[in-house]
Amino acid sequence: WQIACSPASALVLRYQVYAHDNSVRTAWLDANRGFFNGTSVCLRVEGQESLPHGLEIPAPPALRGWSLATGLTPGKVDLQGFGSYSASGYDELVDAPVEMGPFWSGSFTARGVPHRFVVAGAAAASFDGARLLADTQKICETEIRFWHGSKQPPHQNYLFMLNAVDDGYGGLEHRNSTALICTRRDLPRLGEAKTSDGYATLRGLISHEYFHTWNVKRLRPAPFERYAYDRENYTDLLWFFEGFTSYYDDLLLRRAGLLDNAGYLKQLTATVNQVLQAPGRQVQSVAQASFDAWVKYYRPDENTPNATISYYSKGALVALCLDLTLRGEGHGASLDDVMRALWKRCQGGPLRELDVAAVLQTLGQRSFAPELAAWVHGRDELPLKELLGQHGVAVLEEPAQLAQRLGLRVAQSPGVQVKTVLRGGAAEQAGFSAGDEWLGIEPAAGPASRKSLPAGPAAGWRMLQLDDLLLYAGDARQVTALVARDKRLVRLALALPPAQTTWRLAVGNEARLNEWLGLAA
Repeated sequence: WQIACSPASALVLRYQVYAHDNSVRTAWLDANRGFFNGTSVCLRVEGQESLPHGLEIPAPPALRGWSLATGLTPGKVDLQGFGSYSASGYDELVDAPVEMGPFWSGSFTARGVPHRFVVAGAAAASFDGARLLADTQKICETEIRFWHGSKQPPHQNYLFMLNAVDDGYGGLEHRNSTALICTRRDLPRLGEAKTSDGYATLRGLISHEYFHTWNVKRLRPAPFERYAYDRENYTDLLWFFEGFTSYYDDLLLRRAGLLDNAGYLKQLTATVNQVLQAPGRQVQSVAQASFDAWVKYYRPDENTPNATISYYSKGALVALCLDLTLRGEGHGASLDDVMRALWKRCQGGPLRELDVAAVLQTLGQRSFAPELAAWVHGRDELPLKELLGQHGVAVLEEPAQLAQRLGLRVAQSPGVQVKTVLRGGAAEQAGFSAGDEWLGIEPAAGPASRKSLPAGPAAGWRMLQLDDLLLYAGDARQVTALVARDKRLVRLALALPPAQTTWRLAVGNEARLNEWLGLAA
């Protein structure tokens, strides 16, 4: 935008912003809560981004009980946090989201650094805020110790902003704060003895975003040294920044004592199977996936699993393989040492892949170019089974779910809606298509079907869920699938594949496992 104005005189712009995105990305405002990222509401003055900026938010007189939380430096503010804030430049201004409303607030210190946690939307009758604070404190102390030992971290304070909703999940890192979203059922509950799966996932999210304080917000891709706000910012290093962070989020939960070995391996199992069950790993390298994040990762479609791979999960497994390789070669180095050496080498700033390669070579006492070429820039399978076995992990194979066996991803609510047809699977061979509604089956004529099903025109069966296939097909090796596609009924000859397996990781040699996990005495 260009504005006609008089030189050397004050310029006041008045504008309205549509704020109806209840996520961590842009902005939201209603009578119960307000939230915004600066990039969504604060205009940028071209050429003056490096000048000091100020932000003033007066208390809304009609909304009593509201407070404000942000990572910006406060100026003159009231007890609820409303007032004036300052930033050294536009980058700092927009890297500190603002949370407003009648939120819950708690605080703790980690290694002498004050931390605040605010939660909007919690069910007050059941929410265990004390447990959330205690667990988050353990996470923060563990991660500060990981990076700095007994020294102080680079941030002087930190703010967690969590929005609890009916349906949602995610997080976005900032320089001294993070915006999180989860379901209310994910929050810890008063009197809850066990850790729910939802809360375990939330703790992983907290760990992930806090780790970004170092690995993204300070160590960052060299092209991100100065952000270009008017266009996409590309990098092929998200496998390192998001993937390695994903490796450490659960690993550091284990070191913090918030997961046991079985719990950690359960989380790792999910990551391994996510990658192994994605045909896209054979099509796209994790470096390519990083570069394509702007146009593909956040715009998934029915073919995404066939054409792409997640730089989060595949990147985490690359980190795992590098860590276990370093540990196994006996030079006293690990990926922990690599991360800390990169922090020193890059002075907590811009990082290039050549920095990663150089540090790996120094600490590993050999070139890791073959591994980076095959695992990062290539599509080779990772040596997971071999490396895990060397470090105390038993790799067990268990029967795969029916959808994976068929090569399908479906929704059932009720009925069977085909969302994705996986490349190379039985469903693709039969001619299934994304968008099909799988109505039922007609078992093929044969000895097995004649014994188990009535003969004649009533031999077909209606399917309301995918498992009905096993109920009605029995031990048949082929059935006719009846699907609805574009208001037409289509019959597909489906050959039922033999049983397939999926991985489950378990403790094999606990002493070796503990040594890898950083728990050895």
